Amino acid sequence: MKIYTKTGDFGQTSLIGGTRVSKHDLRVECYGTTDELNAYIGLLRSYNLTKQGADELLEIQQLLFAIGALLAADPERSKMNLYDLTNDDILFLEKAIDRMEESLEPLKNFILPGGNAIVSHIHIARCICRRAERLIVQLGATSAVPENIVIYINRLSDYLFVLARAIAKDTGSPEIKWFPR
Repeated sequence: MKIYTKTGDFGQTSLIGGTRVSKHDLRVECYGTTDELNAYIGLLRSYNLTKQGADELLEIQQLLFAIGALLAADPERSKMNLYDLTNDDILFLEKAIDRMEESLEPLKNFILPGGNAIVSHIHIARCICRRAERLIVQLGATSAVPENIVIYINRLSDYLFVLARAIAKDTGSPEIKWFPR
């Protein structure tokens, strides 16, 4: 199979199910932004993380790929049997958040993103995640989107925020509190 098909040369692409849409279609924006997030999480995995942290991020990447496929499917025409995102997938993130928060000081102020390179990259991933969430919610206003996708992406942004805090603590980077003027 060749990597280039030439079927998208004029600004159209096919959804799973065969429907042709513009490459600026909201559904394409949703799975494209999910793919961007997945790639960024791949970058995070290139850092020197604990085995548990690297394994969690790999599991997240696997699920983001499945979510991308769900978003790329035409809900009216796709007959493909795709991954079913479950409550266990969401619980996986919640348990990881709870585990990391056990070692963190309670948050009493907003914090500014940054501290060191990996913490900054995690915050960028969190922002991409929030953008994906906004787009997916927008898509859900006019088209069928499995409910657990929005919940999972929302929880993933929480996971990334707590991961940034945990890694900042582990690497000795102070959290910079935001104070209004």
